[in-house]
Amino acid sequence: MSCLKCLLFCVIAVSLSRADVFFQDQFDGDWEDRWVNSEHRDGLGKFKLTAGKFFNDAEKDKGIQTSQDAKFYALSAKFDSFSNEGKDLVVQFSVKHEQKIDCGGGYVKIFPGDLDQKDMHGDSPYNVMFGPDICGPGTKKVHVIFSYKGKNLLIKKDIRCKDDEMTHLYTLILRPDNTYEVRIDNKKVESGNLEDDWDFLPPKKIKDPEAKKPEDWDEREKIDDPEETKPEDFDKPEFIPDPDAEKPEDWDDEMDGEWEPPMINNPEFQGEWKPKQIDNPEYKGKWVHPEIDNPEYEADDALYQYEDFGVIGFDLWQVKSGTIFDNVLITDDVTLAEKQADELWKPTKEGEKTMKDKQDEEEKQKREEEEKKMKDEEEDEDEEDEFKMNADDLEGFEEGDLAEEFEGEEEDEEMLHKDEL
Repeated sequence: MSCLKCLLFCVIAVSLSRADVFFQDQFDGDWEDRWVNSEHRDGLGKFKLTAGKFFNDAEKDKGIQTSQDAKFYALSAKFDSFSNEGKDLVVQFSVKHEQKIDCGGGYVKIFPGDLDQKDMHGDSPYNVMFGPDICGPGTKKVHVIFSYKGKNLLIKKDIRCKDDEMTHLYTLILRPDNTYEVRIDNKKVESGNLEDDWDFLPPKKIKDPEAKKPEDWDEREKIDDPEETKPEDFDKPEFIPDPDAEKPEDWDDEMDGEWEPPMINNPEFQGEWKPKQIDNPEYKGKWVHPEIDNPEYEADDALYQYEDFGVIGFDLWQVKSGTIFDNVLITDDVTLAEKQADELWKPTKEGEKTMKDKQDEEEKQKREEEEKKMKDEEEDEDEEDEFKMNADDLEGFEEGDLAEEFEGEEEDEEMLHKDEL
């Protein structure tokens, strides 16, 4: 047993030693030396380095944050070009929509190595686009887009992204067997086959253009009973004159016209007559158009494969800024990506939640105290108004006048008391 464990450890060690990390960035102090801002258009938004309002570690959790509202962002970093032929491709990064994003992208694009970074823009050709995109309540999806023969192909499945304020980890795994997997927070949320879930290739089968439904093909499951006929007394009007109605005594035919009784529903009306339905003895079932092999279909075992990856970039539009990107990784090793998720994302997730909960509780207490203070001040003002006499009401009164008025009120009360006795 000990030998087996030793052998297993060696296999894992060799596997890890062969793992390639093509690109990774955890955005330390000199991140701007590695990333290039596009100059394709004026007024592009700027990224800044920050851990945000809540975090686990003020330094380790720093990422690049969109900092200007209603802006396009175009930022990219170059790495040594590689092909994913014959091996896994893993793209992983974290996204934190701290601003409660209402409309904006949170995805990355991976380009060929010949991209002109200074001229990167929305129409720059890319190989893969992956990550969350939110715009209003109707669009909250994870994009997985592959470029194939000059076309950008969108996934046919709907993968819902996270839309809260916390840090979430997005992982795309592309395998040499033409399968894929999407993970959010290190958990699988979608997977499948490239050919099935994207329109890479035309369909394998098409309807035979030479085939036609026979003219005598009967698809009617039921037919009218030919032996049944409509009863002679079946047809009755839907409405009839009210037999109980009487012409009003003051009705003037010359002035009011000829009197006609109002119409009522006919109790003998049976509706439209329809013959009874019976099984169709000629029924042959639904005709199915026969299919043939599509002459335009050609299998491609390398749908997953790209000859050149060399640049990763953020090409985004955001209405409300504040998204933080961090822990970007491109590798060919799934285990390594999982390990990095446990070491980097998991502590951030747990620590930032603790800080966020504490901040929310403090804000709640502060809000309640302010509301109580405002309520107390309003009550004090009401009490003052109740006992405060308006200066206008006192105008024209002398001290003696007030005394006489109060004496008059006392006499009225005494008279009322005598009357009651």
